[in-house]
Amino acid sequence: MKEKILIVEDEFIVANDLRIILVKAGYNVCGTASSVDAAKLLITSKKPDWVLLDIILRGEETGIDLAWELHEKKIPFLYISANTNQSILEAVKETQPYGFMVKPFRERDLLVMLDIARYRYTLETKQTDSIPSALSNTEGIIGLKDTLEKINLVAPSESAVLILGESGTGKEKIAHAIHNISGRRNMPLVTINCAALPVSLVESELFGHEKGAFTGANNRRIGKFELAHKSTIFLDEIGELPLDSQAKLLRVLQEKEIERLGSNQTLKIDVRVIAATNRNLEKEVAEGRFRLDLYYRLNIFPVELPPLRKHKEDIEELANYFLQKYARKAGKNVDNISEQVMMQLMQYNWPGNVRELEHLIERNVLMATGSEINRIEMPVVTTAYEDESRVKTMEEMEREHIMKVLKTCNGKVFGPGGAAEILNLPATTLYSKMKKLGIKQGYV
Repeated sequence: MKEKILIVEDEFIVANDLRIILVKAGYNVCGTASSVDAAKLLITSKKPDWVLLDIILRGEETGIDLAWELHEKKIPFLYISANTNQSILEAVKETQPYGFMVKPFRERDLLVMLDIARYRYTLETKQTDSIPSALSNTEGIIGLKDTLEKINLVAPSESAVLILGESGTGKEKIAHAIHNISGRRNMPLVTINCAALPVSLVESELFGHEKGAFTGANNRRIGKFELAHKSTIFLDEIGELPLDSQAKLLRVLQEKEIERLGSNQTLKIDVRVIAATNRNLEKEVAEGRFRLDLYYRLNIFPVELPPLRKHKEDIEELANYFLQKYARKAGKNVDNISEQVMMQLMQYNWPGNVRELEHLIERNVLMATGSEINRIEMPVVTTAYEDESRVKTMEEMEREHIMKVLKTCNGKVFGPGGAAEILNLPATTLYSKMKKLGIKQGYV
């Protein structure tokens, strides 16, 4: 018998379908609940190993409210919901679930998601005393203690890794660090930028082709997956891959084999996959631009990199690291950043993240005339001037009012004291208005 699972779902038919699927697969369904209060009672009495959680439930509290309690109790959980707008996905991600399934779902997708979630949970909770330290192979990764711990944890395994983060946060550097302390480190990391591939050549680049496979194929070409045999492939900007190519990539991940274009011969490959994207893949899945089954295959172990504006405490160390790096490279005796300049660096919000900081320091090392950078020209982020005398539209006034209430509630939408309650609106209606008006919870 597999683990005990609690189903928290307010629709009886959906809850019953889930129960039948899980029991058939060998899981022990220890109960179903349609509200947060009922779920809490079952959690106390049944002590489930896992919770499947809908977002909109009966009563005032939502699945997201319960998720925070599950997180505190260290009970792993997965969401199953039809709610896929941006605001909800951002609120969901903050609770750190082990998966998100969009309704309606297929039985196979549910079971695959559970298998991957269980595997990831095992990886994260196992003892890590015997895992070698990554510190000697993570040059340039400053701060980010949680990220380094995740690298240490996942690198020695064979699991796929999905690196998430805005442009410039250092996703490729993390991929190299994972490879450098893996069992495949003696082979070169094979990197491919999916966003840079012409649509017509994606499959040829990934899987190779035979001579004469198409017009212009004058020689046999070995694809990136074949080159990465016994090593690791890094698929950067995986969210840009066309849907047709996603289907073929999924087959490679499942079957561990490829076929060159124009060939009937199947080649077995042994490749570890690390993928990265700056897109919100849950949203891409919900809007039909990214395959759900491929997302599950890649999202076995996600590593999320925060934007620089969210770890400004690391700016001084990063700036000094780049200062030493580029002073040495340029052969210049520049070894200090003035206090005033450092204050400017701390006050800036860094839309280009660590890459923007690196380029700024490199440029100013080259321009420095002494041993200290004591003056720096910061990028100027311009905003459109708004004439305050202009009469605002109803939409603008509604947006401002919702923003004001959200700030009063510290960004809380659901539950007691949330913005939905104060505005006397159903939470789903408020989320719909927020989406229409372009309000994200991160703005408040």
